[in-house]
Amino acid sequence: MKIFRKIWLYWQTIRHLKMEQIFYRILFRLRKAKVNTSRAPELNQSLCKSTSFAQMPVSWLGKDTFRFLNASHSLVDRSDWNRMEWGKLWLYNLHYFDYLRQDGISEEDGNRLIAKWISENPPGYGNGWEPYPLSLRIVNWIKWHLNGHPLSLEAVQSLAIQSRFLMQRIEKHLLANHFLANAKALAFAGMFFEGKEGAAFLQQGLKIYRRELPEQILADGGHFERSAMYHSIIFEDLLDLKNIGVPLTDLTVILPRMSLWLEKMTGPDGQIILFNDAAFGIAVDPGQLQDYYKRLDPRQLVSVAETCSVFDLPATGYTRIENGPWLLVADTAPIGPEYQPGHAHADTLSFELFYQKKRFIIDSGTMLYLDGEVRRQQRSSAGHNVLTIDEQNSSHVWGAHRVAERARIVEREITHNHLFAAHDGYLPLIVSREWNVEPETIVITDKVEGAGSHRLDLFFHLHPECRTDFVQEKLARVHYEDCCIELSLPEELSWTLEDSQCSFEFGILTPCKVLHGSALNCKLPIQLECQIKVGK
Repeated sequence: MKIFRKIWLYWQTIRHLKMEQIFYRILFRLRKAKVNTSRAPELNQSLCKSTSFAQMPVSWLGKDTFRFLNASHSLVDRSDWNRMEWGKLWLYNLHYFDYLRQDGISEEDGNRLIAKWISENPPGYGNGWEPYPLSLRIVNWIKWHLNGHPLSLEAVQSLAIQSRFLMQRIEKHLLANHFLANAKALAFAGMFFEGKEGAAFLQQGLKIYRRELPEQILADGGHFERSAMYHSIIFEDLLDLKNIGVPLTDLTVILPRMSLWLEKMTGPDGQIILFNDAAFGIAVDPGQLQDYYKRLDPRQLVSVAETCSVFDLPATGYTRIENGPWLLVADTAPIGPEYQPGHAHADTLSFELFYQKKRFIIDSGTMLYLDGEVRRQQRSSAGHNVLTIDEQNSSHVWGAHRVAERARIVEREITHNHLFAAHDGYLPLIVSREWNVEPETIVITDKVEGAGSHRLDLFFHLHPECRTDFVQEKLARVHYEDCCIELSLPEELSWTLEDSQCSFEFGILTPCKVLHGSALNCKLPIQLECQIKVGK
């Protein structure tokens, strides 16, 4: 039976792929890229020098010591560039060269690190020559040059070799945000170099963007992978294209929409909402990105005056409801793009809740991308503020980035301060949730339509700074600094306050608490109601 279940699992995962992904995955494995060391093209002298790129947090600590994902390591030997025990994602960050964009790095240190990379990473070998880190590094070296730090002849020659290599390793098998990262690198290389080769780089980058932007940037401005972190990364990418004058006319329409989407998916604490794979500190902070946008186009109105407390992002499937002291952001979104849901969580109908600008009920976040217990828990339905049935996930997330069967939104309705949505992730059962947000009280109603007896579990994950006690068996009082909210919990479930963990940043697991309600044999159909009030 296990072999049949495994076949079914793979089929439910693979059947959503595009045929071109399958074709190019095979080609990607079979075809080896050739290293072209011919002389670099001349530089485009008309490319304007710019100092208005967004800065990144400090990650180079001096003396060849780096800190990424809240872990620090030092480069001692040339083999350290590929030291796998440090983790694949950590090594990727090492090869990105984002540290050239941190405040205070000297020209001497930046150029020395570039020269060190060239001498210790021969063409075509190691993590640094994989398409994604290759793409980010090409951009960061060119930004370093445009920020007034002329590249050496060796660095320019290496950039030409890297750009030619990337042309043969475009990630058509992955598509989504990786495909756009490839496009940006080629567009930057095309603006940096002159002649036929420079024109070929630029043409290829623009070709990808013109094909992908209409699909990947949805009508409400959100990126189709439905992660505010990846949205922020791609928003910055497009701002950078505008900054160096890449001739992409779609930007005049896309950038205002992306700016507004990011504004609505940013909490009053200035940080992004953490649905799907997302963490603080990876992308540039929302405020910095909005400032960057304003610098590039001071005429552009970023914020929108609202006449109501509900702001819907229907294409991505997120809704922001503000009323009185409350801000609730709800996830009634599809799992993500059908053919690339690698950054999706089983979080359909989850939400984050702010009271008095404090994040009380939280998404458990993302610590790492390595498959294991932590990754599985943080992608699971139980890792989110949802109702689960029979201890199963609403979408079958597995591996580090796989999804088999997917929950789909089958109904969605929004009126004043009210949101309703239903999904089919537990077929033949239908699960729905209704949020009513009033100035004094939020009412959350969960329903399960169907028949039979099933185990039900309901979770509310609380911010690490929250202190929680049960005033009565079904009444929880939650304190956060000088603020307090009360949750009147569904009587049909037995409630406990349990230890849990969350990750606001990659590499850090922070202890927190989760309110967990459960019932072993609930007869369906059933309706569960939770009231959240201003506490005393």
